[in-house]
Amino acid sequence: MNTTNQKIALVTGAGSGIGEAATIQLYKSGYNVVLAGRRAHALERVIKGLPNQRNEALAVSTNVADPESVGKLFGKVWEKYNRLDILFNNAGISLGGPIDEISVNDWKNVVDINLNGMFFCTQEAFKIMKKQDPKGGRIINNGSISAHAPRPNSAPYTSTKHAITGLTKSTSLDGRQYDIACSQIDIGNALTPLAARMAKGVPQADGTIKAEAMMDANKVGEAVLQMANLPLDTNIQFMTIMATKMPFVGRG
Repeated sequence: MNTTNQKIALVTGAGSGIGEAATIQLYKSGYNVVLAGRRAHALERVIKGLPNQRNEALAVSTNVADPESVGKLFGKVWEKYNRLDILFNNAGISLGGPIDEISVNDWKNVVDINLNGMFFCTQEAFKIMKKQDPKGGRIINNGSISAHAPRPNSAPYTSTKHAITGLTKSTSLDGRQYDIACSQIDIGNALTPLAARMAKGVPQADGTIKAEAMMDANKVGEAVLQMANLPLDTNIQFMTIMATKMPFVGRG
């Protein structure tokens, strides 16, 4: 049980990239952090790298695409802390290819992880945030620049990220009466293992291959922390954080 005034933050996909960066920033700021992801060793690696502080870090191996696994994750959070203040819905994958060549299994896999997983976690967070005392909390969804504009050959990923915008708006509306705020952070070209290829060259809308500007993933972690630290009567509904020179604004 959480007997201190420390707040509790849960980060999905916490074993690398944006999830790792956000976990580090939340932990350094004093949150007890719960790290969720499929690779237990990756979660433990992140925990070992955290500074020595009085707050806690807990790793829970989780498959967000499996509602039973998600239920167990949030059950452990409730059992240990009796509350949840922040959920960073971050877990996701990127698969794509020519639209007529994408397999049914690949399509379903992206939808299961990127969209269904976020919905399952949102449901479980709501259950805790509604019943805890004081009630309320904040859910931050990892959208993407792809929630606004697609890259070539990205139909599964782009479709789920557009859907997340709808989930964010619905969650924000349905959460009002329970003091549950919901935000979305749309990220463009953060330097993570998943996105590192962009610095070497990726397909552009005109068919060319070009390297793209990148930004430090830690800056995204700092932005997530900024959103998390707002009082519940204030919300950054949508934030876009991106490498300044990435080809997004205007005509590329």
